[in-house]
Amino acid sequence: MKILVTYSSKTGNTGKVAEAIHQVLPGAVLFPVEQAPNANDYDLIFVGFWVDKGTADAKAAEYLRRISGKPVALFATLGAYPDSDHARESLDKAAEMVPDCFVVDRFICQGAIDPKLIAWMSQLPPEHPHAPDEARGKRWKDAERHPDDTDLHNARSWAARVYYGKKS
Repeated sequence: MKILVTYSSKTGNTGKVAEAIHQVLPGAVLFPVEQAPNANDYDLIFVGFWVDKGTADAKAAEYLRRISGKPVALFATLGAYPDSDHARESLDKAAEMVPDCFVVDRFICQGAIDPKLIAWMSQLPPEHPHAPDEARGKRWKDAERHPDDTDLHNARSWAARVYYGKKS
C-alpha cells in the first residue's frame, strides 16, 4: 500500500504531528503540501493542516481540493481545545473539501498559537468576538504546551489504527 503523509504547518505544530504519524506508517512518504506529489499515485492519503478561520489553512485547502476518489485521513492542530465544537466543525469543513473521497478518520490536537495572532487579538476591543477574556487567555496559555508527548503518542496510535484498519 502506497501511503502519503502531507501537511501544512505555520508554526511547526502540524509538522511535528505529521512526523509522528509518518513514524508508524510502513513505507509512507512525508511532504509539506507545497512539495507533495499527486495524491492519485497513492492508496491512502493523510493530510494535515493548522486550523485557520475554522477550517484548513489555505495551502492545505488547495491540496485537499485536488484529491479525488481516494481514502483520506485528516489531522489538524488548533489553538482551541480538541474536544470543542470549533475543533469538530473545523474538521467537518475540511472534510467537505474532499466530497468524492472517503474520509477514513480524523485526528485533532491543540497546538501553540502564532504569537502574531495573539498580539493581534490582544488589541481587539472588548466587544469583538475574538477579544481576550479570562477563558481565552487560559486557552492560549494551555495551547503553548502543545503538541506535547501525549498528543504525539495519540497521533501515532491513531495513524496506526487507520493504517491497520485499511490495510488490504
